[in-house]
Amino acid sequence: MGNGELKEKVAAGVAWSIAEKVGSMLLQMAVSLIVARLLMPEDIGVMAILTFFTAVALVVVDSGFSQTLIRRKDNPTDEEYMSVFMFNIAMSAVLYVVLVAVSPLVAAFYNQPVITEIAPVLFLLLPVNALCVIQNTIFTRQFRFGLLSRATFASSLTAGIVAIGMALAGCGVWSLVGQRLTSMVVKAAILWFCSSWRPGSRFSTAPVREMAPFSLRLMSTDIISSVYNNVASLFIGKIYSADALGYFNQAQKLKDLPVTSTMQAVQSVTYPALSKIDGDERKFAESYRQVMMVVAFVMFPMMAGIVAVADDLFMLLLGAKWMPTVPYLCILCITGLFYPPAMISYNILKVRSDGQIILRLEIVKKIIMTAILVITIPQSVKAVAWGLAAMSLCELIVNFTASQRYVSLSLLRMVRTLLPTIMVTAAMYAVVILIGRSVAGYGEALRLLVMIATGVITYIVLALAFRLEAAREIIDVVRRMTGKN
Repeated sequence: MGNGELKEKVAAGVAWSIAEKVGSMLLQMAVSLIVARLLMPEDIGVMAILTFFTAVALVVVDSGFSQTLIRRKDNPTDEEYMSVFMFNIAMSAVLYVVLVAVSPLVAAFYNQPVITEIAPVLFLLLPVNALCVIQNTIFTRQFRFGLLSRATFASSLTAGIVAIGMALAGCGVWSLVGQRLTSMVVKAAILWFCSSWRPGSRFSTAPVREMAPFSLRLMSTDIISSVYNNVASLFIGKIYSADALGYFNQAQKLKDLPVTSTMQAVQSVTYPALSKIDGDERKFAESYRQVMMVVAFVMFPMMAGIVAVADDLFMLLLGAKWMPTVPYLCILCITGLFYPPAMISYNILKVRSDGQIILRLEIVKKIIMTAILVITIPQSVKAVAWGLAAMSLCELIVNFTASQRYVSLSLLRMVRTLLPTIMVTAAMYAVVILIGRSVAGYGEALRLLVMIATGVITYIVLALAFRLEAAREIIDVVRRMTGKN
């Protein structure tokens, strides 16, 4: 595949992925807001406790093998696909039995008996997910992100309808369970229908053993990350209350919708793309820089804008019941500034290292985070949020520093790349705050509309006036895509 062809595939992949992620993000945000109005914070808190276990279990089910298959420069064989498929199925069955068995203990620990009822249904996510990991891997290797995008959006739409219907029917926390399970089932069904791959080759443990060293290193780091990304919720739910956990988790979800959606779109495309140009050092370094620049150009103003309009946004869309969430959301948006560049640097390590440094770095980062959590958890929920923001900065520093061993991109060059976006974002934030104060007497809906419109216009005008490289790159990609179409 030539460089021009690869760039077109990457551009198309990013366009499809971002279109789907934006659509899914808006859909999920609308569903979350509607469901949150119908549920109590305690319901959100109970679901947050179980999310910890499902997040960790889903990492173990895959065990890093899908990432190893995507990383391969040559095409995996049917035997390799079959071996990983059978491993995923077996692992999901074992984890399902274990998690259902321990759910009464978890319910007793948090004094939430409903957990015992929910667990056998919710943890069906594991075997359903295992059924479609290979199909997802194949489509990713083929850069068929349009298909993956449509599948994800269709599953989100169906799950959203189910969640709203169940919430309106008074199903409480079960509406969240129905949403998660429906989304996974619909996506798995679509991927199976669209894929020509079916289990059939002879199963052998040899491919799994061959891929295990790198795969298990990735799994170990992903488990550590998954545990620490959700561990604060476990302590908040126990030390404080399910209501407090509900407020905190709602803030995390609203922050994660734009951040996670955008980063999943970027990483799903750039990981296989960077793997294909691994041998071209100049192109690799420049691609790394451009991805970092464009992601920052999108994410920085988004996070700053959410902070600027958070009070009016919550009062208008969720009402006074959810206003305690606002301080947590504003603090957690700081993590949304650091997380994207940290994850892009992490991609560099996945592509070019043997996995050992990734595991060592995760251990170092999690030692730091353990210290932060030990200090902040006894203080308050707000202190925990500040601790997560500090940890996201540490993760960025560690990941970027380590990535410099594998790519010829200096810190000074990266700072010069990101500084214009930072300055324009700061100017936009200041303008929005000033406008918000000047229209303080307006109704909430009108004030929110004025602030959002002002922020968008200010950011675009400043980016074009100062000829930001990221803006020119995005315009160029759009022109190529529309021109091709």
